[in-house]
Amino acid sequence: MSTNDISEYISILKRGDCITESQLRHLTLTVKSLLIEECSVVAVSSPTSICGDLHGQFYDLLTLFETGGQVPDTSYVFMGDYVDRGHNSVETLILLLCLKALHPDRVTLLRGNHESRQITQVYGFYDECLRKFGNGNAWNYCVDLFDYFCIAALVDGKVLCVHGGLSPEIRTIDQMRSIDRQLEIPHEGAFCDLMWSDPEEISEAWQISPRGAGYLFGEKVTTEFNAVNNLDLIARAHQLVMEGRKYLFNEKLVTVWSAPNYCYRCGNVASIMMVDENLQQNFRFFSETEKSVHGGPKGEERNALQPYFL
Repeated sequence: MSTNDISEYISILKRGDCITESQLRHLTLTVKSLLIEECSVVAVSSPTSICGDLHGQFYDLLTLFETGGQVPDTSYVFMGDYVDRGHNSVETLILLLCLKALHPDRVTLLRGNHESRQITQVYGFYDECLRKFGNGNAWNYCVDLFDYFCIAALVDGKVLCVHGGLSPEIRTIDQMRSIDRQLEIPHEGAFCDLMWSDPEEISEAWQISPRGAGYLFGEKVTTEFNAVNNLDLIARAHQLVMEGRKYLFNEKLVTVWSAPNYCYRCGNVASIMMVDENLQQNFRFFSETEKSVHGGPKGEERNALQPYFL
């Protein structure tokens, strides 16, 4: 697949259209060949920009790049949940895959809990693929690719990026590296926890999560994990924060959220966490675009969205 082909795919997306099923298949195979060479915990060099959930809000993703800088001028780590909820999960995912194919060292794609077969059949991505491609083949190409997304990223050995949080089964980053990621996210165990867990101001080390998967973990667990692994910070996504970002535990952990006005009704702002060469963090904030306000150029109905606020 040529760079000209991929650049043309990006142009197609930006004018409000979609690539063909055959083109998507070739794109996913191209990106799979890149991802299969990456470690489960991929090393990233600063400076870089770290982003949280996107959830199919394609036109807000375009604003994200306008706010934080275009690829390849800016390096990005995306911490998962590219699909479901929003009207344009297909376009959001395809754009990120195109950028990964064009600039593999400047785009890091981590897996989120929504990059799974089970979740996407319930919360929108599967139905969107059927609507836009006429069959389930495109969905199959994408969910097969999800199995190759990295579990975590490590910026300069000091900032750990992961979608959800920590696990009682994981004490070191080396243990994360040993996880077999090329499978559907399990219902329990370390892989599941990294996708589903949440930080919480609790006195205990761990609590069962109300989500039904993963755990709640507190400051003691976070402080110990950072000390054992010589980390300055854990960056994660997975939870809506109205102000776009939220530090916890004496700034040992931060939640980054990058989908403005989540589900087109939450009224939150979105953020990008920019990490410089000295690992200092600076945030840029942005709000939803007019196209997102009105459902995009195709005028999709917002009441077609599956309600879900986990």
